[in-house]
Amino acid sequence: MSRNLRVVVDTSTLVSAALYTGSVPDLALTKVMDYFDLCASAETLAELEQVLDRRKFDRYRERDARIAFVTTIRRHSHLFAVDLADLSAVDPPCRDPKDNHFLALAQVAEADLLISSDTDLLILHPWRGIPIVTPADFLAQLIESSQG
Repeated sequence: MSRNLRVVVDTSTLVSAALYTGSVPDLALTKVMDYFDLCASAETLAELEQVLDRRKFDRYRERDARIAFVTTIRRHSHLFAVDLADLSAVDPPCRDPKDNHFLALAQVAEADLLISSDTDLLILHPWRGIPIVTPADFLAQLIESSQG
């Protein structure tokens, strides 16, 4: 049985996509939402919402636009339940414990790829057979595969 590739996108990449329209993270996210299954959990979506609600981002994009972005991500995401047992099973863990949510999500969702702008995650590439790449590397791989 074939399925779309499942992709996890971390908060750092999503925040950049939300704040900078046309940026590499924004272009990568657009490709994921157009062609792949965007995977999320209640925890990763809550973190995104909490981060984008910070006033410091008002100078980059209006709060209403940031809320609309979160709504769009929620609408396009395939939700997976990640529980404490899944978090405890993250091995090797990330040096930033908050990022273990993305690793657990990738494992539970049987993700094919994790896109991140966070060096704490990127240094784990590949993690349990799951590639962890930057948004730029993801776009480059898409271009390569379309030419080959």
